Amino acid sequence: MEIIPAMDIIEGAFVRLEQGDYAAKTVYGSDPVEMGKRIERAGLKRLHLVDLEGAKAKKVVNLKVLEALAEGTSLVIDVGGGLQTKQDFADVFNAGAQMATIGSLAARDRDLTLELLEQWGSEKLILGADSLEGKIAVSGWQETTSYPLFDFIATYLEAGFVKVIATDISRDGMLKGSSLPLYSRLLSGFKELALQIELIASGGVSSLQELDALSQLGLSGAIIGKALYEGIVTLEELASWRG
Repeated sequence: MEIIPAMDIIEGAFVRLEQGDYAAKTVYGSDPVEMGKRIERAGLKRLHLVDLEGAKAKKVVNLKVLEALAEGTSLVIDVGGGLQTKQDFADVFNAGAQMATIGSLAARDRDLTLELLEQWGSEKLILGADSLEGKIAVSGWQETTSYPLFDFIATYLEAGFVKVIATDISRDGMLKGSSLPLYSRLLSGFKELALQIELIASGGVSSLQELDALSQLGLSGAIIGKALYEGIVTLEELASWRG
């Protein structure tokens, strides 16, 4: 299972929210590139970069941060937040992202989502499935839909997506642990349907023991943010973890 540090960007700084609440924001640093270099020096290879301003504004806002991280580090960067048009995806890939997440767009425009999948392929595109009480949420979690999480993911797996980031909003930034029962249900359900998935956990990951549990469930990756920035786990511990 791959460990993926997260960096959520507002006004060029990296921050964390609690349960997606933009009013509950903690700023952890003003130099994303330096943090990216620290991640790289520790031996980690991947970065989950989220343009929180972009997610809220429904357009890409922090493209320059992505460009600087891509130029200043060799991290494999997956980016999300505010990607709404074909040009947005072209822009982030041109700026150095290796992967990009389709979240709100996938809930709003299936036809365009499938066109993007055909254009970029399942290695470069990740399905973002953010949910609250089992229903998909969009626009930086500012809106909740009536779309059931399992059905949302299943329809896109059937269409050719493989990589999925599933975030339980109620646990994000709360340091209360990730939603192990949710991930277990998803994995078993997709196995019954014979649907291939590389599922990445996001939201509430707070200890090395939890990484062990996620790995044992069969997750392909785990995104970790607040626990890292609060010093509950260190970059060195994450880099040396083997699961």
